[in-house]
Amino acid sequence: MGKESIKSHEDLVVYQMAFSAAMKIFNLSKTFPVEERYSLTDQIRRSSRSVCANLAQRLKPHVAWRKRRYEAAFIAKLSDCEAEAAETQVWLKFAVKCQYLSVEQGRELYGIYNQVLSGLVNMINNPHRWVIGK
Repeated sequence: MGKESIKSHEDLVVYQMAFSAAMKIFNLSKTFPVEERYSLTDQIRRSSRSVCANLAQRLKPHVAWRKRRYEAAFIAKLSDCEAEAAETQVWLKFAVKCQYLSVEQGRELYGIYNQVLSGLVNMINNPHRWVIGK
C-alpha cells in the first residue's frame, strides 16, 4: 500500500497489527498479579500502546501526516515506534519467564511484534515512499 492510498494511520497494516497486539496485551495483562500493577503491567501496556500512538502522531490526517514533508522527523518518529515495539518484546519475555503468560501466548505476541518491526524498518529504509516531495 503506497502513500497515495493511505488516508490515515489506521490504513497501515503495521498500525493494525500493533493495535490488535496492544489490545491482546491489555486483556491478557488483566490477569497479572496485583504486585506487578506499577511495574510489568504498566510498562507492557505503555510500550505496546506507544507503538500505535507514535504512528498516529506521524501519520494521522490533517496534523502529523502533513509532517511527512520532513524526512528526518518522519524517520525519528518511526524509530521511536521501533524502540517501543522492541521494548514490548522484552516485557513479553519477562511475562513468560514470570509465568504470567504461557509460552504460546508469548511466542504469538512476540511474532506479531517481529512483523511490526519489519514493517517499521521497511518504512524507515524507504522514506521516499511516504515523505511528500518538495
